[in-house]
Amino acid sequence: MRSRHPRWHAGKVVVRLRIAAELRLFLPVARRQEWHQVPLDGTATLGHMVESLGIPLTEVGPMKVGDSGVEPSYQPAAGDVVEVPPVPRPQGLPEGPRFLLDVHLGTLARRLRLLGIDTAYHNDMDDPSLVAQANEERRVLLTQDRGLLRRRALWLGAYVRGTRADEQLHDLLGRFAPPLRPWTRCTACNGELVTVGKEEVEPLLEAGTRRSYDAYGQCGECGQVYWHGAHSDHLEEIVRTAYAHPAVGATS
Repeated sequence: MRSRHPRWHAGKVVVRLRIAAELRLFLPVARRQEWHQVPLDGTATLGHMVESLGIPLTEVGPMKVGDSGVEPSYQPAAGDVVEVPPVPRPQGLPEGPRFLLDVHLGTLARRLRLLGIDTAYHNDMDDPSLVAQANEERRVLLTQDRGLLRRRALWLGAYVRGTRADEQLHDLLGRFAPPLRPWTRCTACNGELVTVGKEEVEPLLEAGTRRSYDAYGQCGECGQVYWHGAHSDHLEEIVRTAYAHPAVGATS
């Protein structure tokens, strides 16, 4: 498990970390190489070493020293060579596909709800409140804030890759492969939709909508009324693209 020959770097005994290509985006641009040498101080855990490079542990898979698996709490010894892989995809979830998104991922939240995925979102919640809700409701906290992912109190989080909503959705579907139930959740509040008769919601509709549509759904939480309207082609394309994702297709 351990090398017989300690490695030295600038007069210090070091541990060598082999960083998988998928994780190097978290490294400073000038240091995005495969191998990193971290000096030993006698107290730092492997998890601390990895995070000191800028990599959130939420993104790291099972690590190995030689042929042996090691936990983030492992204290490396002189000469250890550690494999640092990405989290396996799709990633299993102990509580099922339930998510909480931070304030910067509002468009992604609406798309997840469109696909019927249980998604909590608030546009005014600070970091401690996000962690508290994620823990209380056992939701995976999705964010692009690495500092938020490093909070010790957080039970489970994930970094969302991509700058556009379609890239972010593609990344999330690949990572978790959640089951899809399109058109079953309110995109505004995440409540579940129920089918209602036209006469039940007619007072809430404009005249043009009443004349043009007969099938309606209503959110059981906020009362929002839904029908296939002017934006349905765009929304249908989001749904079609999601079902075409290889990870989703493999689990459907």
